[in-house]
Amino acid sequence: MRALQSPHRWIGKYTAAIENSIHQQSMRKLEELLDPQESAWPLVQEWVEGCELPIQVLPPSAVCDSVLADLQVSTRSPLGAIAHGTGGILIDGGWLRMLGSGHPKLSRNLSNWNHQRANGFMLIADDVLGGFFAINGGGLGKDQGAIYYFAPDTLAWESLEVGHSEFTQWAFTVRLREFYRGFQWEGWQADVAALHGDSCFSLYPFLFTAQGSVQTSSRKPVSIAEQYAFHLAGGKP
Repeated sequence: MRALQSPHRWIGKYTAAIENSIHQQSMRKLEELLDPQESAWPLVQEWVEGCELPIQVLPPSAVCDSVLADLQVSTRSPLGAIAHGTGGILIDGGWLRMLGSGHPKLSRNLSNWNHQRANGFMLIADDVLGGFFAINGGGLGKDQGAIYYFAPDTLAWESLEVGHSEFTQWAFTVRLREFYRGFQWEGWQADVAALHGDSCFSLYPFLFTAQGSVQTSSRKPVSIAEQYAFHLAGGKP
């Protein structure tokens, strides 16, 4: 299991609100979710400005209000701020894609991507190898609010033992490359730059087999939706 290289392990103070949002019965109105006075957006911008890797913050789409309303997460949280204030965030040249309200470079948004895919968790980001990050809402373990990673080399959900806020800060640092050490090949930057945000690489032999390797397996772009279904089915067609 790869460890998330972090100096401390903290589940953000707002994660209880995220958990409640996942299970919430009464829907809050949009104006209750938008909080310009206490928005987390300036904090997210601060993290972006200090990012140690190539980063692109995509502008929010026209459906950002409906995405936020569907999520039922306030903009007081970084999750809500990213959902409403961005179309998504491409990190390290697009190796990691954080979902927002959608953009031509990343048409999936936090609402439609989770629809009929997530049960007891919220998919928030993914990588070019078909690995997926999610906030646990109780469906992945007892540590609600923690970030989990679905690893393409094990086909298993692994708790990273941090909350969304720390995960976001971590992803903007060189520790992201430490996490993927041994999983990036020579020339990966050019390959990733040519890959659309709704696609990922399918490797053969697969990474979850003894023969699979990012160095020797063949790579081809495939739909991220197709890869998600394939991986969550245990690598079976």
